[in-house]
Amino acid sequence: MLPEIAERAAISFANEEGMRPRLVTIALIAILSTACQSTASGPSATALDDPLASAPPVTRGLDAQSLATLLTAELAGQRDDFDRAARGYLEAAERYASPALAERAVLAARYGDDRALLLRAVRRWREFDPNSEAPARLLAGLAMEQGDWQGSLEQRLALAERGDQGDLITFVEAAIEEQADLATLRDTLHRFLDEHPRHGEAIVATALLEAALGDTRRAERRLADLARVQPEMPSVWLVRGRIALQEGRSADARDAARRGLEISPNDSRFVLMLAQAQLRLGNVGAAEAGLDTLLERHPDAPQLRLALAQLYMEEGYNAPARRLLLPLIDNDPAPPAAYILLGAIADEQDEVDNALLYYRQVPPGEGFLEARLRAARMLIEADRLPDARDFLNIERLRHPERRSELVGLEIDLLDEQNLSEDAMALLDRQIRRHPDDTQLRFLRSMRHYERNDLAGMERDLRAILERDPDNAMALNALGYTLVDVTQRHREGLELIRRAHELEPESPAILDSMGWAYHKLGDNQRALPYLRDAYAAQPDQEIAAHLAEVLWLLGRQEEARAVIADALERFDERPKIDELLERLPELTPGDTADMDDAP
Repeated sequence: MLPEIAERAAISFANEEGMRPRLVTIALIAILSTACQSTASGPSATALDDPLASAPPVTRGLDAQSLATLLTAELAGQRDDFDRAARGYLEAAERYASPALAERAVLAARYGDDRALLLRAVRRWREFDPNSEAPARLLAGLAMEQGDWQGSLEQRLALAERGDQGDLITFVEAAIEEQADLATLRDTLHRFLDEHPRHGEAIVATALLEAALGDTRRAERRLADLARVQPEMPSVWLVRGRIALQEGRSADARDAARRGLEISPNDSRFVLMLAQAQLRLGNVGAAEAGLDTLLERHPDAPQLRLALAQLYMEEGYNAPARRLLLPLIDNDPAPPAAYILLGAIADEQDEVDNALLYYRQVPPGEGFLEARLRAARMLIEADRLPDARDFLNIERLRHPERRSELVGLEIDLLDEQNLSEDAMALLDRQIRRHPDDTQLRFLRSMRHYERNDLAGMERDLRAILERDPDNAMALNALGYTLVDVTQRHREGLELIRRAHELEPESPAILDSMGWAYHKLGDNQRALPYLRDAYAAQPDQEIAAHLAEVLWLLGRQEEARAVIADALERFDERPKIDELLERLPELTPGDTADMDDAP
């Protein structure tokens, strides 16, 4: 998300030789040119130990300390210590209220590891240069990266309001893809349109959200009105076509795509939409002709071939898809997705052994596990479970570096077939052969936990920690279990503390810290950990922990607000349901007497 936004900020932090910061000369000259430093003068100056001791403070220009700070930052950047460089530039920027130095702090922080530092630098840049588009766009991107869709939208609308590019349509498409809170975003756009009823991009973005929320009629009316006043706006026809396809109105989608191509004849999105509409209308020849034209424009684009093949397959036309894919496997290396799609076509045509050959050719890397999973499932569906297990065993021998993942894959498949004892036997057998395999031991520890075999779980986690004392995941898993389901609370807390020292930002470990203090009766100390955990990773279990602690601290309305948020966010929420069974007063809207609360 961020890279695209950062690129459009039109800023470069690298020269042709790599990510090396430019010299700070220009920034220094700019600051030095604002004023000159004053020093003490006269005969009495020579009598002082420090000739500047009685000099007035430097309030403008660059003093020695600031010069040292900037030079240190520059050297840090040249040594790839970007966090230190960013802190130095930011310190100088804050002293001189300099947007140029704040911008430089942002550029350094982008290549560092401290996201909080990056956010602080961007905010300072915007504060010092409120009319600049770049910091606002970066803030919008950072908010979206952190899951703050509402905050990102507000930044974008501020840009749109002053005539800058808010990328509202791209933003809304990403929000739909990531299943954000679309209703809240829609309501925010409605309020914006109340004040800016003719903002074309906002209208299209709003229509996209309305359609995604099921209100396609309102979305279509909105787009039809916009088409009458801004008929040359390509996104109007693109979204109208998408809605038509979504509703099964293939002829309307075809007409929208044709209108879009009249406006933007080289826009591949309209070519694809037109082909999809033609396929749904049964006009395979017309669809192929359009897509062949697209391939002629981009002859060396394997990803395009893959996308077109998937389009054909989604519409039920495997033969043209296969024709597109076969040339790809002659390449060296061939795209893994080409083998996966060819395997899927062969599987659909009941050519199981042929499909197996395609799936096995996917090398380690992207698509490797997906191909093995598809192959094994195909064999199971063909009532060939022993063959599926033999296949996975052979693959473990062929690819020993992926053994643990392949064992996990087979275990999942056995569980799906209600063969949990066979799955456990496989896991035991593999651990006997490979006793140092941490991944397999952790997997078995979780299975012990599911079976309420806490002693077995602890044995496996202790075995991991004997070999790897700094395994934060094992420390946290064992510590949380001791805290949550035994009376060994302090022992569990010590394990969790060690995990927290290793990974202080982990939401799971923050939750464990908070829950441990809760179990020890210190809810006040538990609260900040649980707040930080839920802010970093909204999760139904963390929400249940946070709500319960808030309730016990007498903060009932806050607790209900957390529950309301969780009920809206999560379809599956067993921990929330369990909490509401124990504390029905927590239900949002409950009017129970507060005096009855714990």
